[in-house]
Parts: sequence; C-alpha cells; structure tokens
Amino acid sequence: MNLATIDLVILAVYAVFIFGLAQFVSRDKAGTTKTSTDYFLASKNLPWWAIGASLIAANISAEQIIGMSGSGYVIGLGIASYEWMAALTLLIVGKFFLPIFLRNEIVTMPQFLQQRYGPTIRNVMAVFWLLLYVFVNVTSILWLGSIAVSTVTGIDQMLAIVCIAVFALAYQLWGGLKAVALTDIVQVALLVAGGLIIGYIALNHIADNTGGSGVVDGFTTLLARFPEKFDMILSPDNPNYQQLPGIAVLLGGLWVMNISYWGFNQYIIQRALAAKSTQEAQKGIAFAAYLKLLMPVIIVLPGLAALIVAPGLVKPDQAYPTMMNLLPTGLKGLVFAALIAAIVASLASKVNSISTIFTLDLYAKVKKDVSEHHLVTVGRISAVVAMVIGVLVARPLLGGFDQAFQFIQEFTGFFTPGIVVIFMLGLFWRRASEAGALTAAIGSVVLSAVFWWLQESGQFIFPFMNRVGVVFLASLVAAVVVSLLMPPKPGTMQIRLDGVSYKTSLGFNIAGVGVIAFLIAVYWIWW
Repeated sequence: MNLATIDLVILAVYAVFIFGLAQFVSRDKAGTTKTSTDYFLASKNLPWWAIGASLIAANISAEQIIGMSGSGYVIGLGIASYEWMAALTLLIVGKFFLPIFLRNEIVTMPQFLQQRYGPTIRNVMAVFWLLLYVFVNVTSILWLGSIAVSTVTGIDQMLAIVCIAVFALAYQLWGGLKAVALTDIVQVALLVAGGLIIGYIALNHIADNTGGSGVVDGFTTLLARFPEKFDMILSPDNPNYQQLPGIAVLLGGLWVMNISYWGFNQYIIQRALAAKSTQEAQKGIAFAAYLKLLMPVIIVLPGLAALIVAPGLVKPDQAYPTMMNLLPTGLKGLVFAALIAAIVASLASKVNSISTIFTLDLYAKVKKDVSEHHLVTVGRISAVVAMVIGVLVARPLLGGFDQAFQFIQEFTGFFTPGIVVIFMLGLFWRRASEAGALTAAIGSVVLSAVFWWLQESGQFIFPFMNRVGVVFLASLVAAVVVSLLMPPKPGTMQIRLDGVSYKTSLGFNIAGVGVIAFLIAVYWIWW
C-alpha cells in the first residue's frame, strides 16, 4: 500500500507539529536549568487531563493496536476484557494506591520498595524492571510498530524500526516526562479520531458489500456471520480457551495482570506521581478509565471487521495494517499519523521511565552528591542506550511470533504474581518483611517456569491466566509465612500512613458507578 502525496504531507505536518510542541513545552525559564524533578516528574505539576491522556498514550501502542487487532481476528471480542477490566482496575488504583504513594512522595516503584522493605529488594526489582522494559516493552513496540509502517509504506522493516526509534527519542529527549505528558493529549486525540475513522469505514465497507447500508448494518452482518467471535467468556471447548480461560477473566489471573500493570508499573504510574495533588491524580485516573472503555472500538473492532474484509490472513498481526487499505487518500495519512502517534508516545514513555529508574534507583545510589544537571544528563544518555539496544534486539526476539500481544502477556505473567504480592502486602500489611517479599519474587518466577515447562512438554494443560492466579495465591501464602518466621527489622518500615485518606470526591464515585454499569451491560449482552 502506497501513500499519496497528500498523505505524506499530513504525516510530515504531524511529525513537525508534535516535535515542535514537545520542544515548546520543554523550554526552560530564563536563568534556570532542569532539575531531576523537572525532567523525571514534570515538576510535579501535571493537570488531570494530561495525566489521563498520558496514561492512555503510554499504554496504547503497537502492541495494543496491532497486537490486539490481531488477537481480535483470532479470538474475537473477548480480548477486549484486557481493556474493559482495566477501567475498573484504574479506579481501584486511584482510590487505594495513589493516596499512599503521593503521601510518601514516591518517585519510582523501586524507591517505594526500599522505604517499605529495604535496599536489597529495591536493587533486585530495579534491575528486573530495566530488563523487562528494554527487552520486552521497547522491543515489542519497535517490532509491531515497524510491521505497520512497513505494510503501509513499503519501506524495509529494519529501516522502519530505526525511524520510529529516532523520532520517539528525539522529541522527548530534552524535556523528559513533561514533553511526553503535555503532548499526549494531542497524541490521544489523534489516536481516537484515527481509530473511529477506520472502524466506521470498515463497517460501512462490510455493509456496502453485503446489501446493507451504514455502520449498524455492517456491525449486524459481522455479528451474524461470526457470532462465536462475540463471546466475552469463552467455554472450555473454544479453541482459544487457553488464551482467555472463561470465568477466570473476571475472577482470576487477569486481575493480577491488571493490578500489576496499572498500579505498580513505573511507566504507567509515573504520570499520576507527577500530579499537582491526589485529587488531580484521581480525576486523571477517572478520565483514563473512560478512555479505556472506548479502546476496544478503536483497536479490537478493526480485527473483527477483517474477518469479512480480509479472510484468511496468514499472520493475524497484519489485520490492522490491512484494514488501512480501505481508507481513501487523505484519511489514510491521518489514520497512519494516528498509528505513528500511538507508537512514538508509548515508546517515549517507556524510555523516559527506563532513564528514571536507572538514574534515580541505581546510578544516584552509587554516585552520590552529584549535581541535578548531572543526573538529567545521565537520564538522557541512558534513554539513548536503551533505545539502541531495543533497535538491535527487536527482530531476534519477536520476529518469529504471529501474535506478539499474547507472547507479551505470557512472558510478563512469569513475574506479575510476585510483584502484586510484594506491593499489596507492602501497602496494607505492616508485618510483611523483605525476606517475605524476596520469597514472593523468586517463587513467582520459579513456579511459573515449572508450570510453563509442564505445559510445553505436554504433561499439563493450564491456561496462562489461570497459572497467574494460582502462582499469585501460592506466592502470597509463601510471603506471609516467611514474613511471620522472619519479621521485618526495626526501622525498615519507612512508609507513612498517617494522613492517608481513601475518601474520594463525588465526581470520582459517580465515574466509578458508570464504569461498573458499563461492564455489567457488555458482559450481560455478550456473555
């Protein structure tokens, strides 16, 4: 698929505008230089709309748009549970987790672990997160993003990887989190507009080719042709049950995955930690929750529509790029710009958080008494290094997978049970000790690896989401037992809970009721 001149002009205008806007919001006041707080936490002055938009921009990238469209093509609407259940998870994070983090002026998740447990767990988890972000998150965005760029433009995929990396790095390198967050409202607006356009045109195309007219007829035809693809809760005889194991989506391991991602993931929670106040952060969280409810229309519907428009795709991850073939000149450039916006915004967010953890949790602990300017410089250098590594290893790591989104979930599922245990006990149980936390972290990986090996060798069939739930419970029990046998040392508990209030505003509560009502409705209709 080739882009017309007008499409290329639209893409160029987007690139110049977003780069210019990032540099504009990143400028320093006369006579001042950036501090580490300015660079890594946007001066702790982010408004709610920037927080909400940036949460979604950091989350929705190639792995969601390309990956979840591909999974929608194979699995169906059920994959939307990742998005819809995340909306409720966000509200839980805003009500119960953020007040504690903000009361203790937490900047990074490893910092919380040190103040709660001690330095060993901080160092272990800081290194773990750096490896995960570089070798799983950054590489997945680069690889899946390059698939879209290569499909649309026809350029070599390796060249596409390099172009994405250079642009994402360049527009945020000077300003840090502020450059990312204050441009994300534009990125998200473009993402939503582009997604709605492609969904609208795809459904119209289906209707026009099946004797109907309009998006309603198109959706009705899709529902009639593939009713099995609209099951939210898959039965055990469904061929995709291993990916979405029935009721466990609502009551099991998906909760562990979501709480880990939205509550304790640096490149997600960092936006809320940069809020003006707890109330401002909670408003941003509520805004993000409603954007999550909209996401399946943007990122799953194109994959469903491709069942009729492009049957027989060899690689499901080609579903979304293929659907872009339906777009007329001009709109093709706009939707492609929206896709690029999602890719670079999420990539920039992850690289910024990599530099935050490396600089503040590792480098600053070794090189003490260095200047603020020095820390910012180290942050920029580490961002460049992380991106270079991502470019070099993207193809070797992900080139052989047809559904990269499912690979990402499977891999991260090794670690998330232990992470959730560590943080949940750290937040809400004073007796939890560093020994118990390390037991949960190590036990989660070991037990997950055993289950995975048994399944791969054909000795045991166990859906990975159920595995996550079982490993979480086992890690929780182990952490509690070890904490009771080896209680925390005196003085290690430095998290302050005085003055923490879980009371939320009327608006936040109304937003919560709305999210719950929506979830009940969609699962009732398409159970």
